[in-house]
Amino acid sequence: MHVPNKPGFARRNAIRSTFSTTKVNDSMPDIPSHVEPLIKQAIPQTAPAVALAVYHRGTLIFNRAYGCIDPETCQHPTRIDSPFDLASLTKLYTVTAFLMQVAEGRVRLETPVVQIIPEFAAHGPRPIEGGQNPHTLERLAGDSPASGPMQPEMVTFYHLLTHTGGLAPWRDIFLNVGPPPPPPGQPDPLSRQKRVARALDLIASYAFVDAPGRRVHYSDLGLILLGEAVARLDGAGTPAEVIARRVLAPPGLTRTTFNPPDPEACPPTEFDARWRGRRCQGEVHDENAAALGGIAGHAGLFAPAAEVACFGQQWLRAVQGQAPDWLPPALAQEAVRRHADDRGLGWLLKAAAGSSAGTLFSAESFGHTGFTGTSLWIDPRRALVVALLTNRVYHGRDAARIAALRPAVHNAICRAVDGES
Repeated sequence: MHVPNKPGFARRNAIRSTFSTTKVNDSMPDIPSHVEPLIKQAIPQTAPAVALAVYHRGTLIFNRAYGCIDPETCQHPTRIDSPFDLASLTKLYTVTAFLMQVAEGRVRLETPVVQIIPEFAAHGPRPIEGGQNPHTLERLAGDSPASGPMQPEMVTFYHLLTHTGGLAPWRDIFLNVGPPPPPPGQPDPLSRQKRVARALDLIASYAFVDAPGRRVHYSDLGLILLGEAVARLDGAGTPAEVIARRVLAPPGLTRTTFNPPDPEACPPTEFDARWRGRRCQGEVHDENAAALGGIAGHAGLFAPAAEVACFGQQWLRAVQGQAPDWLPPALAQEAVRRHADDRGLGWLLKAAAGSSAGTLFSAESFGHTGFTGTSLWIDPRRALVVALLTNRVYHGRDAARIAALRPAVHNAICRAVDGES
């Protein structure tokens, strides 16, 4: 279901919402009256499709979907089981799988990356440069006072988890590992193994942007490496196999997957004029993840909102010591502790101001966002988990509208949970 990107396509009266199967009674927070005016106002300008799921005190109390999967005609309303492209929320699932491997003693946080991925050192010491702009592909000037060359052996998995490895935030891997992948359902003439091998060689050749351990540089490259390490530590072919077995199977997240089997059930994202020449639907929006066969440590997962919220609920339970067979409490608590700036181990921690979680989530809250317009935030003090999924990149990459919607929705949910009118 590939539709053209035209303005003014959706009608206000085409908005749809679907109730959760969980009964909402009078004792539950009145979330609809607080959040639905915000969401309905955001459709279609911010995003054609929106889904919101909320856990409170261990119960799924809200699960609704809004807008249309086919924005031009609005014949197919978004459903509560519509799988959204999670973008960088994928990182959380990769991190979870890795921490499970840490808990089993397969690897340590301090283990150098080259012990598991020796290819990372294939090109030897590398200089410090400025990286690359992901939108213009322009090479950037460096701003690090550190001097090169940097030894790749210095980078540990702790550095990858905290984004302090000095790796470039982004590079145009997708232009250099092979041809664009075919549309979903068609065979790729180039195997994923060859794509990954070429990608790892490229990552091993790229300059650093800083000395490892010096400061945070949020890096997709680091999570691509972590995903490959997760697969190797379990002796699996892909990180998808490990994530499915370790992270998704225990809580029964059956609709969370890479390369979804029903692409037309997924809300479409951006029209990729630069590389694929088509609108992305049921294939990952992120070009580098797409170039790796749709499976990567930093992006590629698709899921409905309720399953993302359930994943967040599992993390809340782990932090509270209620899911020791999933993740040991001490390790879960370490993951959501502040390690570098506003970073835990994979998680983004709530900043004092400017957070996508809004101003009312408690200071110990933790979460993450995804470039396609997704987010997951967890407030342990309120026992509150919020998964807000959108396809805001349908209109392009301007983030101003989603940046305003996210905190507004989270503040509204807090007011509803706190019993404010």
